[in-house]
Amino acid sequence: MTVLASAQGFFHSSTWYVLRNLAIFFVIVFWVATVYWVYKDARRRIEDRLVVWVAAILGIVPFIGPLIYMLFRPPEYLEDVRERDLEIRAMEKRLGARDLHCPVCRAEVEEDFLVCPVCTTALRQACTTCGKPLEAPWQVCPYCATKIPGGDAAVGLPAAAYARRRVS
Repeated sequence: MTVLASAQGFFHSSTWYVLRNLAIFFVIVFWVATVYWVYKDARRRIEDRLVVWVAAILGIVPFIGPLIYMLFRPPEYLEDVRERDLEIRAMEKRLGARDLHCPVCRAEVEEDFLVCPVCTTALRQACTTCGKPLEAPWQVCPYCATKIPGGDAAVGLPAAAYARRRVS
């Protein structure tokens, strides 16, 4: 009976009340922290404000709510989704752009360059009427409809170099 009496004495002592109140305080602080975490995490992952508040209300359910939220939350942050979309758009833009190189020195050139700015290789012939750059196989200027004398021979590039530039 002395063990039971000492246990009963402990549970009616001020030490027990302090420990119990401290444990309850920490449980409440942890619960409030989980509700706050669910709200902050939902704001970073969910775009719709109504769904964010529904997730926060779900987080109020002690200890089970945050677990349910963790099971059904979106896997990515909104910022990561936006960043990935920007990277995809940038890659699509790079892939969509024509990537032209000089057939001699492989320096990047633009579509309207007549001469390579690095090695001064003639890339295209200028139209005698309008001055626009012409491609080697063209027989007529598409800008002013002037007939090009000489066709492929008009541009100072050999046919093999033109084929390499077109394939690259």
